[in-house]
Amino acid sequence: MNNLLADALLPPLNLLLLATFGALVARWRPRLGRLLLIVSLASAYLASTSAISGSCLRYLERSVPAATPATLDTLPAVPGVIVVLGGGSYHGAPEYGVDTVSQTTLVRLRWAARLYRELHVPVLVSGGNPAGTANSEAEQMRDALVQDFAVPVQWVESVSRDTYESAFNTWKLLGRQHRQIILVTHAAHMPRAMMIFRKVGFEVTPAATGYTTATPGSIRDFIPSAAGLGKSRTFLHEIIGLGWYHLRMAMGS
Repeated sequence: MNNLLADALLPPLNLLLLATFGALVARWRPRLGRLLLIVSLASAYLASTSAISGSCLRYLERSVPAATPATLDTLPAVPGVIVVLGGGSYHGAPEYGVDTVSQTTLVRLRWAARLYRELHVPVLVSGGNPAGTANSEAEQMRDALVQDFAVPVQWVESVSRDTYESAFNTWKLLGRQHRQIILVTHAAHMPRAMMIFRKVGFEVTPAATGYTTATPGSIRDFIPSAAGLGKSRTFLHEIIGLGWYHLRMAMGS
């Protein structure tokens, strides 16, 4: 999705737009305008609580069973390539002096490094440059794996702008020589990633990380927070992405 369009569909901007629209409509249709304002405020509260947003993410992740090196090693045939998807960049990192991987991407790389050491299969990193950094996400991932984790990277897919393009471009690099892959990404992102990677022809073994593990346990989970809003944003992004990918595949694009 275009970044501006995505922002307009996701919190907090979508709720601010709804509230603004309600305020404008209230001039001519007071009851409707008030209703839209109430809906926007109620939605903002619910989306900002960890109790609600965390439950939504756990619902999305329920179809992605956790994999460990031990369980992967017991497969009849261990997949031949670990494919790691990018999750954003840390722009102009002053301590490193360059653009480097984001916290989200670093979580995926740590897990990929553990899998590499346990399974001894080659690694491919995938991620283009949608944010206009000095180098691609894939190049940043390669450098982090080599320099910080001492893990070699055999393939660098550095031109994709989203998960959809990552799948197709990875297929061009690996093709039929390596159809069986271990896919590494966050648990919430895995359903969408698996869908498109399988669509292009890969046999995917999911190896997700970054599960939502906390469950509501105190009154604080019902207090609005930036963390809660971030979880809601992630959930809606994945739900919209799943719908968009289903549409694109139905249209044959």
